[in-house]
Amino acid sequence: MSVMRLVTAAAAAVLLSSCAATRFETPELSVVDIRLQQSDVFQQRLKVHLRVQNPNDRALPVKGITVSMDLNGEEFAQGVAGEPFTVPALGEAEFDMLLTANMAGAVLKLLSGRQGDRNADALEYRMRGEISLASGFLRSIPFEEKGTLKLADLRRGR
Repeated sequence: MSVMRLVTAAAAAVLLSSCAATRFETPELSVVDIRLQQSDVFQQRLKVHLRVQNPNDRALPVKGITVSMDLNGEEFAQGVAGEPFTVPALGEAEFDMLLTANMAGAVLKLLSGRQGDRNADALEYRMRGEISLASGFLRSIPFEEKGTLKLADLRRGR
């Protein structure tokens, strides 16, 4: 009976240590650049260059990403990226994705509502979505990122 307790205790110790070893921190996404690719009355296509930073000690095999972007609290654009890539352990990777904004009126509303705003040269943005992983215990990682876009940079195509 004492051998059985010893085996059970050893198995429990292994399980607990493996749980501690699989502690996972959410990667950080940040916007590096946004460029207008195409625009008409019905929709705008934006090329967004993003950086993913992986604070974990294992590589992240990314299968795809879905993103929704708000500007000043207004829903603005959505997009998906299905090109697989790997973010190295304790490293970073950059990639491009296309976002589609099908609310030209929302852009006009955002810009016209900022006439008396002393921060009229910038827009607050929020990106949220999910990173889909190709393998591993976790299959998707939700994310949210907030920041400010300077209108002068967007006008210059930066």
